[in-house]
Amino acid sequence: MTRLRHFAVIASTVLAAACAAPEPEAPVDDAAAQEEAAVAPAEGSVIGEIQRLDPRVDALIPPDATIEKLADGFEFIEGPVWDRQNARLLFSDVRGNEIYQWSEADGASTFIDPVFEGDPAGKRSISSNGLTLDAEGRLIMCEHGNRRISRVEADGTRSVVVEQYEGGQLNSPNDAVYASDGSLYFTDPPYGLEGLEESPDRELDFNGIYRLSPDGELALLVRDQTRPNGIALSPDETTLYVANSDAENKVWMAYDLDDDGASNGRVFYDVNDQTAPGAADGMKVDTAGNLFATGPGGVWVIAPDGTHLGTISTGEVTANVGWGDDGRTLYLTASTSLYRIRLSTEGHIPGP
Repeated sequence: MTRLRHFAVIASTVLAAACAAPEPEAPVDDAAAQEEAAVAPAEGSVIGEIQRLDPRVDALIPPDATIEKLADGFEFIEGPVWDRQNARLLFSDVRGNEIYQWSEADGASTFIDPVFEGDPAGKRSISSNGLTLDAEGRLIMCEHGNRRISRVEADGTRSVVVEQYEGGQLNSPNDAVYASDGSLYFTDPPYGLEGLEESPDRELDFNGIYRLSPDGELALLVRDQTRPNGIALSPDETTLYVANSDAENKVWMAYDLDDDGASNGRVFYDVNDQTAPGAADGMKVDTAGNLFATGPGGVWVIAPDGTHLGTISTGEVTANVGWGDDGRTLYLTASTSLYRIRLSTEGHIPGP
């Protein structure tokens, strides 16, 4: 059983100079390698740092902002989503095959255990990864082991949202985001399959980016991104951002969106020159269009014009983030620990 520790506010923030110090560790491109690279800060120590590289970041991150450690003892956590109806955060433990809940009153506890109950043969990862909520507040899970996206109903049972494309089983859905019209955008890399692209169980010969319409029509938007991972929409929903967590091509991509699909694929930001642990991974966008994107060394804050404004670093490899509370708190799932930081900007929280 995972041993969890809960914390009061034990955080302080180091404000870095405009240029970050060299970070000699090798890059990583998946959860397993990230877990090995992650080292949690000791209890009571200074937690992380905030690098302020552009004056515009001061309007997003208060000068006195602190990084708070909320709980630790997990294996490798991902996919945070705030549940406003119950004032709690839900998040996956990718290696622990569990979904946890955290609240201010009760700390962290198990929400679903186990996520996957089938035969793990041929599977590299079996738990859920990215989580979101639909318009009715039901939990939507990207499942690696079951190779599908599912929905948790009010009675606790699960319904399949999508599991195939043109008769072929999905690889292992990784992350998802809803548009305002109810369309679900999601990524489908091979991380749940033993051998990745070489898995004999793989039924699709590409790692897709998809849009599932409210009427159930599944459209393949992009098939040539090597390792699509985190996914987010611009506030006006005309741009789709997708992280590429490939060690050979660590970038965030941007695509123009319209009713016909995605076009004009382009590199939004390139981090191939970075040596700190971490891949281009989960991300969220604030209401002004700034990206809070997990990548090498922490959470990269990137303006809509592609300027790197600053980085929030917990000291652990951070795989994903989620807006919570009143929309001005950013929760960070970072390897073995859960963190948060209070911001001046705000983002959209899914669900009712």
